[in-house]
Amino acid sequence: MFVRAHRLVRFSVTASILCVAAFISVVLWDYYTAAPWTRNGQVRVQVANIAPRVSGQILSVPVHDNEHVHKGDLLYQIDPFDFRVALDKAKADVDKAKADLEFRQNQTRWRRNIPGSAVSQEEKKQYEALAKQAEAIYGTTLAQLRQAQINLDRTSVRSSIDGVVTNLTMRPGDFASAGKVNIHIVDTASFWVDGYFEEVKVHDLTEGDRVRMDLMGYHTPLYGHVTSITRGIASANAVTNSLGLPMVDPVYTWVRLAQRIPVRVAIDTIPPNLTLSAGMTVTVTAISEEGNRRRRSSSDAFRHLADDFRHLFGYK
Repeated sequence: MFVRAHRLVRFSVTASILCVAAFISVVLWDYYTAAPWTRNGQVRVQVANIAPRVSGQILSVPVHDNEHVHKGDLLYQIDPFDFRVALDKAKADVDKAKADLEFRQNQTRWRRNIPGSAVSQEEKKQYEALAKQAEAIYGTTLAQLRQAQINLDRTSVRSSIDGVVTNLTMRPGDFASAGKVNIHIVDTASFWVDGYFEEVKVHDLTEGDRVRMDLMGYHTPLYGHVTSITRGIASANAVTNSLGLPMVDPVYTWVRLAQRIPVRVAIDTIPPNLTLSAGMTVTVTAISEEGNRRRRSSSDAFRHLADDFRHLFGYK
């Protein structure tokens, strides 16, 4: 009797353990396969790479690293001395060209008003041509004056967007070269998330799907929606050699890993107390309109599970 009771207890304990293991297996399988999701997500952002339009020595840098700036704020000042001199010279050239133009126009007008044949038609036309030439020179000096003024204005390098200065390394005394980027502004209004989904899960996603985003180390989830799905990723076998021939890797592993396809997700709202930085790790999960984790039907789930096994072991 005691032996039978002992066997019954052992059987009950074993059955309970098996039931718990089966339950955990079903829950985990449902969690990992019931909806498109990935731990391989990353916060991304647009960065404005600002370069000066003129060259010169930097006199002052009134901004600091990680400082928030607004569009139009002064980032740094280039020495304006040479550009002021160029502007003064351009103004003098304009005055000279204007005086010459007035003189040529007066000469033309005087000869046009002389009666009779005291002045030939050829001479009149010659002075009219000289007046038009002086007018063209005057227009050129005006354009040079505008360019000199613009160059002087460009010695004050200003922010083109609202954002945060990042990785600031310039110092007063550095030389700024025209067209060479030397300051970067993070566009704080452009944050988005790239979720790198396995290719076997991308077909369950469409543009506009609601998405939950869990940041590592931040307990409150963010919500957004899918804006686009990448239509191509790089292939190692697409690289060509010096002859233009494809270099195909002869090694083909028995276990085939699913490729990762980038899915772009827009963040609907960012909490004011959250310091969002590009490069943060995010878990991205597709959800229903009610905010719950989206699930497949049983038939779809089993079909996709079978597809996963076929892809895993190389069966067609």
